Amino acid sequence: MSFEQDDMPARPASESQAERSEIIFPADANSMGFLFGGRLMQFIDLVGAVAASRHARAATVTAAMEHLDFVAPVRVGDLLILKASVNRAFRTSMEVGVKAMVEDVRGGGALRHVSSAFLTYVAVDDQGKRMRVPQVLPETENQLRRHEDAARRRELREQREIEGRQRRGIRASLPPEWGS
Repeated sequence: MSFEQDDMPARPASESQAERSEIIFPADANSMGFLFGGRLMQFIDLVGAVAASRHARAATVTAAMEHLDFVAPVRVGDLLILKASVNRAFRTSMEVGVKAMVEDVRGGGALRHVSSAFLTYVAVDDQGKRMRVPQVLPETENQLRRHEDAARRRELREQREIEGRQRRGIRASLPPEWGS
């Protein structure tokens, strides 16, 4: 399997990995003392953007948050740790996986998984136009599995887009009296 793209050499997955830590304060939480889901999404997007920008060595914009699981709550006072890695690069876009964990800093330092997400970022130049990105070179078995899984997720996304266009086309052809 070749990871080169034309004259652009692939970059090792380890070069783009990013990590972010946050102590959760009351301003980040709802009235029950749990981290707002939207705030967690923001943290996920920020660490994912760092990984994507490192890989592309360019500015990146968030194109999609494909999948997000809230596995367990995050409480005020928790130490939230987010880790991001570029799973696969396509022509101008990259899939980034982000895992969020809470570290038990008062206990033995154990990590508890609280969320996972897949995001798509697009590299852009100074004028905001898409630009090519290098392919990802998986270095471990886990990275290779994520690389292959990303290709399957992209195929599924493309199929959903085709089905969505077909549904919109059917709705567009209904008589006006049928409504939308």
